[in-house]
Amino acid sequence: MRLAEEQELDLVEISPKAVPPVCKIIDYKKFLYEQKKREKALKSKATKVIVKEIRFGPNTDEHDYEFKKKHAIKFLEEGAKLKAYVFFKGRSIIYKDQGQILLLKLAQELEELGKVEQMPKLEGKRMIMFIAPKKK
Repeated sequence: MRLAEEQELDLVEISPKAVPPVCKIIDYKKFLYEQKKREKALKSKATKVIVKEIRFGPNTDEHDYEFKKKHAIKFLEEGAKLKAYVFFKGRSIIYKDQGQILLLKLAQELEELGKVEQMPKLEGKRMIMFIAPKKK
């Protein structure tokens, strides 16, 4: 403690459970700053999950389907998760089976690029399905 006071620094206990306890003479404010800096660097390196959406109608035409499928392929290759959903407007909710067939067809065609995380599920006026990219 006397050494710490002479150098005008702080005596910090590093590991209290050790016998004898390990202490270090350092500038505590600087120590905290370095620790926060390290945590921030680790946080920035953590991968962020990006979710891209593709919207279909229950009676989506073949050309439109192919166009949207190309976008889905691009999203999965970039490493983003894909949220594909069929939006039922008004009375088109009677075509639930068509919407499910459309989403399952998409899942089957994207099988080599990604795996289905959640099978098609009806939530209100939307039938939603999640596809996660496969690791390379």
